[in-house]
Amino acid sequence: MIDSHCHLTDERIDAKATAKQMKSDGLNALVTIGYDMPTSRSCVEIATTYPDIYATVGVHPSDVGGMTDADLDELKKLCSHKKVVAVGEIGLDYHYDDTDREKQKYWLCRQLELVQDVGLPAVFHLRDAYEDMLEIIVANRNKLVKGGVMHCFSGSVETAKKYLDMGFYISLSGTVTFKNAKKTAEVAKIVPEDRLLAETDCPYLAPEPYRGQLNVPRYVRHTIQRLAELRGKEFWYVEKITERNTKDLFFRMK
Repeated sequence: MIDSHCHLTDERIDAKATAKQMKSDGLNALVTIGYDMPTSRSCVEIATTYPDIYATVGVHPSDVGGMTDADLDELKKLCSHKKVVAVGEIGLDYHYDDTDREKQKYWLCRQLELVQDVGLPAVFHLRDAYEDMLEIIVANRNKLVKGGVMHCFSGSVETAKKYLDMGFYISLSGTVTFKNAKKTAEVAKIVPEDRLLAETDCPYLAPEPYRGQLNVPRYVRHTIQRLAELRGKEFWYVEKITERNTKDLFFRMK
């Protein structure tokens, strides 16, 4: 299995112990995701230390408040590391009332310029900002020469299809196992098998039967199992295609 999106820099997660037990947990690889400058640096350090862990670097929309041009320059340097597989997570998040939407949009566009400069795919975070996100992605589609993934996708089938039509991947997390996640379950059924990824987003969003507890990379098994059930496939088959797709998107993993 591959967990295509986890946060090993979180203080609740022991990166060393996670790496040590990967094989016994059935994990072939992990991608640890940066969401601000400190975690981006730390993700590269973790990926450098452990052979089957890869990294992304970028600044999450909720963390762009103090972002500077110097940060972009540093991110560009970090992207030169051979185990940095994508820019992300970047995007828009309008969930909170005090969100500075214009600042989020500005730094998303600037980080899309970085994506173009470094020739890597992008990992997108999207919450409660569907119209603005789509408008920005469409306007900047030429910068995304290596594509991208809509991580922990929570939108509708109609929204998913718009991103699929542009060649993006859709990644589903433990939320697909939730009994009330009917919309996500419908998305899981329609994503083409060559565009589907699985993730935990650990330490957040633990799947059933661990909902509400600390999430860890090995729980990606439950996401894959639920995807297999929804798609009428065997576990091993969905495990295989999600691993292949992750390596196709994050081509440096090959």
